[in-house]
Amino acid sequence: MGNAMFEIFEATGEASTLRSMFLTPHRKDFYTLIFVKKGGTNHWVDFTKYTIKPDTFYFSVPNQVMLKEKSEPMQGLVASFTDEFLQLEENKLLSELPVIKNPENKHELTLTPDDVIFINDIMQRMIYEFNSQFDWQNSMLQSYLRVLLIYVSRLYTEQFQTSNGTSTEKQLLRRFRELLEKDFYNVHQAADYADKLHITAGHLSDIIKRQSGKTVTEHIHERIALEAKRHLLHTDESVKQIAYRLGFEDAAYFNRFFKRLTNITPASYRVDIRKKYH
Repeated sequence: MGNAMFEIFEATGEASTLRSMFLTPHRKDFYTLIFVKKGGTNHWVDFTKYTIKPDTFYFSVPNQVMLKEKSEPMQGLVASFTDEFLQLEENKLLSELPVIKNPENKHELTLTPDDVIFINDIMQRMIYEFNSQFDWQNSMLQSYLRVLLIYVSRLYTEQFQTSNGTSTEKQLLRRFRELLEKDFYNVHQAADYADKLHITAGHLSDIIKRQSGKTVTEHIHERIALEAKRHLLHTDESVKQIAYRLGFEDAAYFNRFFKRLTNITPASYRVDIRKKYH
């Protein structure tokens, strides 16, 4: 990033605006927002393929594995910012927004013509401010970012989240997902998450299933498998090292666990995914 905490620029379709690192699998330690005006190439986010479409909004969060298939030109507006930049806000609202938390693990928002006008306007204002030398620049950028993130979070909620359930149940789902993201390396049992949330395992299971359509165990296993896939693609660690990193004392059990979820062994997955990405 050009700025230590925040950067925004306009991609004009020139090849020089594309970074060569996009053509190899990589992780970023910052958030990215992309309003695409023109483009049609494919890119991957955590092993899910997206075809970039005009008048569409894309976003990613830190630590996801990213890959762009070809260095073809794209026209649009691109903003990147760190978690530190979000924390500059006193009440921490931005850190809690759906598009930042991304509980549904989505990366693409469909835009109406009105959405296109609004998002283009606010991001153009951000570019102007970013390139200026005005006083209180970070505060101004943060204000624009706040408006943009709230706006696209409304779209996120409309497009990906249901309104079923009480606010208490939704809050529990959010708290469970936050705990899972923090503890999945070492905590693999549904009952342990229930203990951390001070409720019974049965009660947690009922609410999570009702709110998300998945069991607590399914959430845990999917998160572990996703991280395993990231490490298999993005690192040269052995399968045994990855197993231990993910809290498995027995590498053979990890192999069985991974194959049960993906129908392929970790070693075979590594070979296949690297052929696919390279």
